[in-house]
Amino acid sequence: MLRNGLEPWHLIVVALVLILVFGSKKLPDAARGLGKSMRILKSEAKAMKSDDAADTSAQASSPVPAPEAITPSDVVTANEATTTATPAAQPATGPAK
Repeated sequence: MLRNGLEPWHLIVVALVLILVFGSKKLPDAARGLGKSMRILKSEAKAMKSDDAADTSAQASSPVPAPEAITPSDVVTANEATTTATPAAQPATGPAK
């Protein structure tokens, strides 16, 4: 069914439809914008590859130390937090005015 999916006359029909829909004045501008977008995409992809290469070489040369372990004395429970709170944070027990 799709043995010869893209033949030259298909391209001619597509080009004619594009010219009829967009007009001959807007097509060069659209092609120029598409070209700029492709160049930007290509440069960004190249920058990402170089960043990845730099990151992998930096990680291999300087390993990151493991974080320090948290000891049980460092952990504050909810009861300890309320008993050690400042007086301004505790509710007032006096008569309301």
